[in-house]
Amino acid sequence: MTWLITGGAGYIGAHVVRAMTQAGERAVVYDDLSTGIADRVPDGVPLVVGSTLDRDRVARALAAHRISGVVHLAAKKQVGESVDRPLLYYRENVEGLRVLLEAVTATSHVRSFVFSSSAAVYGTPDVDLVTEETPCAPISPYGETKLAGEWLVRATGRATGLSTASLRYFNVAGAAAPELADTGVFNVVPMVFEKLTQGAAPRIFGDDYPTPDGTCVRDYIHVADLAEAHVAAARALQSSPGHSLTLNVGRGEGVSVREMIDVINAVTGYDHPPTVTPRRPGDPARVVASADRVATELGWKAKYDVLDMITSAWAGWVRSHPEAARD
Repeated sequence: MTWLITGGAGYIGAHVVRAMTQAGERAVVYDDLSTGIADRVPDGVPLVVGSTLDRDRVARALAAHRISGVVHLAAKKQVGESVDRPLLYYRENVEGLRVLLEAVTATSHVRSFVFSSSAAVYGTPDVDLVTEETPCAPISPYGETKLAGEWLVRATGRATGLSTASLRYFNVAGAAAPELADTGVFNVVPMVFEKLTQGAAPRIFGDDYPTPDGTCVRDYIHVADLAEAHVAAARALQSSPGHSLTLNVGRGEGVSVREMIDVINAVTGYDHPPTVTPRRPGDPARVVASADRVATELGWKAKYDVLDMITSAWAGWVRSHPEAARD
């Protein structure tokens, strides 16, 4: 099969492209390069520069490369920005998906569609482990667009016979290679790296939560594991026409923010105790995935732990910020 990977020049997308090609699948990257980096696209993998809002360009890419499946990762993904700019997020994430699906279903050769969703669809769940049956109650426009995207993908599959999978990611970290590392400073690991590089103390937003050390607990997954989950989902759809899946992708293990910062200090050689600041509105105390269904449906299980994530992410950070390296 040949897979069109939207957002394939981004942090997660580039890892999916790498995993797909290493598994023997053919890949074509479709990316508007608003945040993606063209140099992440491997030699031999075609890159089509365009927006998912441009139906004609999408349709030409599907036809020119005889695409048989789509992995859709292209999206706006900053929670705070989504609160300030909801119209942008609904246009890019929901309307962009609708246009893409319209182009996909107008062809006869695209039969599988993997959608990048998010644990943000759950909002602030008050459970020890989040299962796929946990009620969805997103608290940000970003989370709302991901849940609406799931509905749209599922409804399209039912109406057209398109095989679909929605993968609900938890907290992604790490890098399969330094050149593929996350260059944005929006997630906890690069945010802590940035503070350490500046000689400043990392910040913890609240230490009075009902958790063992008072800080928020999250489920962190290595981006290389997440990429392998996409390969497994793509192949599951290929072998089961008309199939529909909605799956959590996490390790099923909780790590507190304080524990994460302790590992980061140990790996980087820095020793800056964190500064505690007030809670951020809407931060749940604990969000940890149940990973049982993804193991059953896809035969997939995460291989990497938090130390692997931090070590690999730090190698990528030092590559782009050589002043951060410690002797």
